[in-house]
This record gives sequence, structure tokens and C-alpha cells, in this order.
Amino acid sequence: MNNHKWNSFLKDVFVCSLGAYGGPEAHIGVFIDQLVTKKKHLTEEELIELVALCSIMPGPTSTQTIVAVGHKVGGPMLGFLTMLVWALPVLVLMTLLSFLYQFLDMLNISSDSLRYIGPLAVGFIVVAAFKIGRKVVTNRLTAILMVFGAVTTYFIRSPWIFPMILLIGGAVSVLTSGEKNLWNHVKLSPPWRYLAAFAGIAIGSVILTLTWDNILVHLFESFYRYGYLVFGGGQVVVPVMYSEMVDIRQYMNNQEFLTGYGLVQGLPGPMFSFSAFVGGMAARSYGAFTQVMAAVLSGVGIFLPGLLLIYFIYPVWERLRQIRGIKTALKGINAIAGGMIAVAAVIVMQKSGFQIDNLLVSAVTIVLLLTKKVPAPIIVLLALVAGFVV
Repeated sequence: MNNHKWNSFLKDVFVCSLGAYGGPEAHIGVFIDQLVTKKKHLTEEELIELVALCSIMPGPTSTQTIVAVGHKVGGPMLGFLTMLVWALPVLVLMTLLSFLYQFLDMLNISSDSLRYIGPLAVGFIVVAAFKIGRKVVTNRLTAILMVFGAVTTYFIRSPWIFPMILLIGGAVSVLTSGEKNLWNHVKLSPPWRYLAAFAGIAIGSVILTLTWDNILVHLFESFYRYGYLVFGGGQVVVPVMYSEMVDIRQYMNNQEFLTGYGLVQGLPGPMFSFSAFVGGMAARSYGAFTQVMAAVLSGVGIFLPGLLLIYFIYPVWERLRQIRGIKTALKGINAIAGGMIAVAAVIVMQKSGFQIDNLLVSAVTIVLLLTKKVPAPIIVLLALVAGFVV
């Protein structure tokens, strides 16, 4: 593939990144419009197939999908460049926004002006829970698993509970399916070097955190872990990240976390870029350089597992999709994830407080998002203006 075609494709990826608001489902619509209908880089059927592949993998679904398209169009190198063009602009913005509270202090502006961003974020999480719940609850079993995921994560806030109940959901789905020959044998010849790198970084980062008490090491390990434990994109990572960063490690308070989550809703690109804000905020007491490094490492950490996994799995996808057990397990995993998101909305609403104005902002956000009359960036802007005016 010549340089002109690569440049043309990367320009289209940049157009996608500027128009991608509102999570994986909305992003796929942008990909279909730009990459399929307008520029014909691949067929709609091929794109939907890649979406299905990325949906059964942990990591940021829309990011892995567009990287897989890059890999398909021009090989691993174009896949990597696709990742940079897609994620870098919003990662840089979220890194800068992690300095927002210091900036307000410097100008003697009360951080109360951001107070409606939290209730706004609650509205976004409620809508995400509603949409995902509607998609994942397909029968009585998935409804029970969703409730189980919600109840368990409400009462147990430890980081280990999230991967455990996701695995339980997958196992229950497979055991109750009643289907035979789920784990049919297929002949694979995968590029093992990517899986080795994925596992090596996972194990190495855990060992480093146990032997070296360093904020940057701890943050990289945490965000790398989120990258390989979370199925379905940015909304799903929120309850996991919130539990560890706010409840357990107390790197920031509820209001600060929700401010970042609310702000990222107003920006185009992948939701996982929220990691740069949280990482930067977690290290703000260590000086500006460490704060920037923390934001960078958190962003790299959360995207890296998905990138390595798509490089490993994409070349063997044609064979892998013949294994029915993987698709069956995903039904249970997604139902549990839906429960986790639903309970995240309840927890953050409790922490935000049930004042009338907060509840009103959340309710208006939900109505605007569900009626689709007002774009997400405008809703965020309105909440910011309301905070300054009131």
C-alpha cells in the first residue's frame, strides 16, 4: 500500500475521531458512515464482523475495531498509526484537563463552578446502563446475571470482585446453554509474540508494584489491568476505576472523578481517554512533570492490552469465530457488565448527594440524551455554564 493511500486512510480515521461521541455504539455509526459508505475502505459486513470480534475481547471496543480496520487495510504498522490518530488528540486534552483544579485555584475561582458536571455524569451513566441493559438482557438468565452483577458490586467494592464476577457470568452462560460441541477444535497459527508481550507486561507490572512503591508504577499496573479486564468500552471501566481510584486508594474525591467523566463526554474520541485525566489527578501532589507522566502512562496502560490482543487475535479471526463457546460465554459476561454499570449510577448518585438541583441536572441530562435532541458536547457546556451562573 503506497504512502498516499495510507495518508488518505489516516485522514479518514482523524475525521472519525472528531465525530465520535457517546461510546462504542455511536462510534460504530461514525465508522460505517466514513470508512464504509463514503470511502469504501471495507464492506459493511466486514466492519460488523470486526465489531463482533472486538466485542468478545477485553479492552476498548471501538478503538480495537478501528485498529483492526487499519490492520486489515495496511498491516500492523498502519494499525498502530490508526491507534495514534484515533486516540492521541483526546488523550492530550484529558491530560491538560487533569490540571483544571490547579488552574481554578490559581485564578481564585471556586471549584464549585464545576459542581453540575458530577450530576451530569450520573445522567450519562444512567443512560449507558439503560442502553446496555436493553441490549444484554435477552432472557431470564441474563436478567438474573445482570441483577447478580449489580448486587454483588454494590456490596463488595474490592478490585478483585470485578474480574471474578465477569468470569462467573461467562461460566454460567456456557454451563446453562445446553449446547453441545461448544469448544469445537479449530486449527490456529497465531502470532504468539504479541500474546507473550501482553502476558509479560501484565506479570511484570504486578511484580514491580509489589517490589517498588512508586505512584507511576502503581498507576500503570492499575490501568493496564483495567485494559485487559473490561469488556465493552469506557462505560464498563467506570465502576472498576471508581472503586479503586476513589473508594480504595482515595487518589481523588467523588466530585473530581465525576468532573473528569462528565468532561470526557463532551469530547470526541474513545472513552478510555478518561484514564489520562484520572491518572493525572492521582499524581497531582507530586509536581507537574510527574502528573503529566502519570497521565501518559495511564493512557498507554489502558490502551496497550487491547492493541496487543487485537494484533494477536486478528490474524486468526477467521478460525476463531468458529468456536461457539466464546460467543456463548460473552452473553453472560455482558449481562454482568450491564449490572456493574447500573449500580455505578446508583453509587455515584449517592455520593453526589440528592439535592434538588443535582437531581434536576441528572434528569435533564437523561431526557436530552434519550431524545437525542441536543449533542453531548452542548449538554456538557450547558452544565459548565449553569455551574458558573448559579
